[in-house]
Amino acid sequence: MRDVTERIEIEVSQGVAAELRYLLELLTDEQYGPALTSVEDLGRYVMTAIADGSRRPGSWERQMLSSLGLVSERDEHHVYRPDYGPPESESEEGGG
Repeated sequence: MRDVTERIEIEVSQGVAAELRYLLELLTDEQYGPALTSVEDLGRYVMTAIADGSRRPGSWERQMLSSLGLVSERDEHHVYRPDYGPPESESEEGGG
């Protein structure tokens, strides 16, 4: 899969936006952790963690998804996938 970006716009309440900005302010003095300088950076970091947890059952990110109730009971959601997005079906891989 080619690594390209896609713009996704998300609206949140003013309270949530204020808390996210405050969180960034709190993190500015932290020596370790991700370098987050904007709400967009924070959103990108969190959404990447969610996507990684969705495809990597044994990861710390999956624990976060589980805590949020975002893990499907479907068998396919409990199998490691090296790439983002749904796995290619065997019929597509076999050419038909």
